[in-house]
Amino acid sequence: MVRCRIGIVGAGGVALRHARTLAQLPDVELVAVTDLDAERRDRFAADTGARPVPDLAALLDTTPDAVYVCVPPFAHGAVEEAVVAAGVAMFVEKPLGLDIAVAERVAAAVEAAGVLTAVGHHWRYSAAVLRARQLLDGRSVRLAVGTWLDRVPPVPWWSRRAGSGGQVVEQAVHILDLARLLVGEVREVCAFGNPAPPEEAGADIDGATAAALRFTSGAVGTVAATCSLGWKHRACLEIYADGLALLLSEDGFQVRDEHGSSEVRVDPDAAKLLADRAFVEAVLCRDDGVLVDYREALRTHRLACAVAASAVGSTPVVLP
Repeated sequence: MVRCRIGIVGAGGVALRHARTLAQLPDVELVAVTDLDAERRDRFAADTGARPVPDLAALLDTTPDAVYVCVPPFAHGAVEEAVVAAGVAMFVEKPLGLDIAVAERVAAAVEAAGVLTAVGHHWRYSAAVLRARQLLDGRSVRLAVGTWLDRVPPVPWWSRRAGSGGQVVEQAVHILDLARLLVGEVREVCAFGNPAPPEEAGADIDGATAAALRFTSGAVGTVAATCSLGWKHRACLEIYADGLALLLSEDGFQVRDEHGSSEVRVDPDAAKLLADRAFVEAVLCRDDGVLVDYREALRTHRLACAVAASAVGSTPVVLP
């Protein structure tokens, strides 16, 4: 295989971003795109050169080597199961669904079929995260503080719980994934939600969420999120270890130790390109540099869903 033929399910903004990133790779061919919205599908096809097809079955009939699943949270499940049943490699955009049940079912299908998978936790591919892992090596982490302070994205389903699963599941899951990577697994969460939804038509998600985390290592942490602003204010993870303070964001990191402080800026698009490049290389059997497959992403999804469930019930949730 010298070229990776890719089909895309979903023609929204994230799918278009992947298509533009994949267009930078000389060994990739976008063969087809499908979306329930025919106008959006055709516009996407005109922008990218992919062939517009009416449904997933028609997309699979084009015999792609891989399929990108870029659908809203509420639409996950049947799409992934059909792709896996066809034995096709699959890249899934986060989150994996609204809840655990759908993701667990897809994970079982992936395991049974043995197909190659990747999930869009692109922060893991950042040079800033790699450097943070090196700096933390051998140090005991004491505290992690995550924040995602933002606006409501301009899509109609996002502010509805039945559409997105809420801000923690759909957005702050990136921060939770970094916390798992850099601090370790979380044993218990206790979260509270602000019940006043954002000022959007039909909105019913919490306007803010605050959660306390207890890691298996003994470290503790917090995650705070709000979508009540009119701009993206901050999305970052702060980590405090013995003799070291780190602040990680999508575009860089700040570090301070007993010798002083420094700051490094990175291009956030570089990590997105590396995530797509790693998946394509794995599909082409050149190198398996995928950092987050479906099974690994499921662990982060379980954590996000635990935070969301704890906020609904205002009770602690212990993770398996």
